[in-house]
Amino acid sequence: MLTTQNRMAIGAGFDNPHARGMLIAAGGVLVLSFDALLIRLADSSAWNVLFWRGWFVCLSTMLLGICLRHRQQWPDSPVLWAIAIATGVAYGINASLFVFSISHTSAANTVVILASSPLFAALFSRIFLGEKVKRRTLVSIIVSIAGVLVVFAGSGGGGGHWQGDLAALVLAIGMGAMFTLLRRLPSLPRLPLIALSGAVAGLISWPLAEPLSLPAESYGWLALMGLVQIPLATMLIWTAPKYLPSAEVSLFMLIETVLGPIWVWLVLGETTSVYTLVGGAAILGAIGGNTWIALSQNRRRYG
Repeated sequence: MLTTQNRMAIGAGFDNPHARGMLIAAGGVLVLSFDALLIRLADSSAWNVLFWRGWFVCLSTMLLGICLRHRQQWPDSPVLWAIAIATGVAYGINASLFVFSISHTSAANTVVILASSPLFAALFSRIFLGEKVKRRTLVSIIVSIAGVLVVFAGSGGGGGHWQGDLAALVLAIGMGAMFTLLRRLPSLPRLPLIALSGAVAGLISWPLAEPLSLPAESYGWLALMGLVQIPLATMLIWTAPKYLPSAEVSLFMLIETVLGPIWVWLVLGETTSVYTLVGGAAILGAIGGNTWIALSQNRRRYG
């Protein structure tokens, strides 16, 4: 049970930007973790999911962006405009790379390779932003990657192909670079970029999708994904780098590896292996420990 003193300590911790970034990142990944469950419920091909999710995301964030246009910060130079557009396009390509990787190698290979994204984020932040990676964060990254390896140790070899593995590696590098860029340019307008990324994903998947062949109930789950879940999760995750080093934001993304299978198990009864439980405990323990140490340090610093 939390004592009054502990509650006050936690509350004091969240009064500073770093702790606020942790809360935003955790909330975004929590919302994102329902992705696997909603995809299962939609019961369609990956390209159909990408098509409808992309266009629903584009529609919802574009309408919201129009309503909030006077509160948006817009780039004030051609260079920033180019960076903003490139970021939106890259995020849409990232979504497509994930589908391509899953389709061309084992799911285990894809997720394990993606687990390296915090290392790339830490590397880019050190090179381009001059941010030193805290020892606690580096230890958490290593333990979390080990946890991901355990989660997928029981999934079998899968006979992965190099094209799918390469796509996952490019995606991991891209995610690390994107979080570093959002950290460097916190004023980039989030909603228009998310809308652009949805349109790019929809266009890329169009030739491979059969968007009108789905059963009626599938469209409801896809609409929930594209109109609510993905925009909310992306907005939170993209906001976190304003307050948090990109390596730590990428680290929080690994929580989805743990929670995703748990939601599917709770709702659909799909078996969760011992590997998932052990590896998931390692991931959550590493991230939870990193967060708790940060909050304790913030409490001492901010009183």
